[in-house]
Amino acid sequence: MTERLCTWDPHNRGECGMPTDAYINLYKRWGEGEIGAIILGNIPVHRDHLEAPGNPVIDKNNTWDAVAAFSLAVAGAKAHGMLCIGQLTHPGRQSPDIVCQQPVSASETKTPDGIMGLNFKPARALTEDEIMDVIDRWAFAAEVLYKAGADGAQLHAAHGYLLSQFLSPLVNKRTDKWGGSFENRSRLIFEIIKAIRTRVPDDKFIISIKINSQDFIDGGFSSEECAVMVEKLEAAKVDLIELSGGTYESLTLAFEHQKESTRRREGFFVEFADKIRPHITKSILCVTGGFRNAEPMADAILQNTCGIIGLARPLCAEPDLPAKMLSGKSHGANVNVLDSPLQTPAAILQIHAIAESRPIPDLSKKDVADDVTAQITGKKKPYHPASAEYPPM
Repeated sequence: MTERLCTWDPHNRGECGMPTDAYINLYKRWGEGEIGAIILGNIPVHRDHLEAPGNPVIDKNNTWDAVAAFSLAVAGAKAHGMLCIGQLTHPGRQSPDIVCQQPVSASETKTPDGIMGLNFKPARALTEDEIMDVIDRWAFAAEVLYKAGADGAQLHAAHGYLLSQFLSPLVNKRTDKWGGSFENRSRLIFEIIKAIRTRVPDDKFIISIKINSQDFIDGGFSSEECAVMVEKLEAAKVDLIELSGGTYESLTLAFEHQKESTRRREGFFVEFADKIRPHITKSILCVTGGFRNAEPMADAILQNTCGIIGLARPLCAEPDLPAKMLSGKSHGANVNVLDSPLQTPAAILQIHAIAESRPIPDLSKKDVADDVTAQITGKKKPYHPASAEYPPM
């Protein structure tokens, strides 16, 4: 999840992205919830290319000590025996104009305006030197996580971000070694993996990737290519492969594509996991999205659909949900009565409530959901501490 709880100054990017007390407290709270493996969400590797204001940032040109800053959040997440993995990202063309006036991508392209209320500038193609810099930035950020005590790093190659853009034949129109064939389009990911292994030679340091099962858009990354990709990822000794789907342009379709039989299993991408699972024998497969109740989660594990269940929005509403389910006090997440497009921004408001030690909005209650809707749509200002160094949401 994107937390948006780190320092933000649009006039001084060098001071952006530092973990705040609220960010640290968020992961401390999640660390108390028996989650198992906690992923620090959406950490850009370039301070000029953010997903949103308030992102944490690990940039090799930062003037502050990222190891010291992130070690506090990592320690909080791990305090009760959980694993902690940092998710490293670059939004590429999906960096909105409120944070980026010159986005970059695999090729000249543009994310359509109006998606999630955001606008985007046209993106230019990365040069060869800039691609090498991207590789180095990912390796640097992974090393920072390692030195900060994290158990691993995850490459965010899903949801239409930069690595996903390179994989997509629809977006990647390059004619050099970084585009064209599937081998070329996937090259950047494997060069990053090699660079991380060189920078962090500790075999116990987990390398993970979040990848689309498909882009859910004509001409994009396909489920057939995903099956080939996971075999290559396992051969590259990637430890954990998380399946998701969609880009900014197709997220709604990605989360509404299921057959009725799949809906009963809850996970948005379980049918793709069923197809992909036979292609890997060593890497652990994680499926994220749609799971709400303990029984379908257990079934997915017992039926060998995946080895790990990923939860995001349910943990924003109930940071101790796994503990409650494991103890038998709960059999699943609270119902969320909000319309689907509002659920992600509502989850960010819940994240801020957790981080600020306030009551978490209970979105199973209509009056609370109406109040949160008013905050999301701008009819009401969201609560925001006067001393906060991060944006309201």
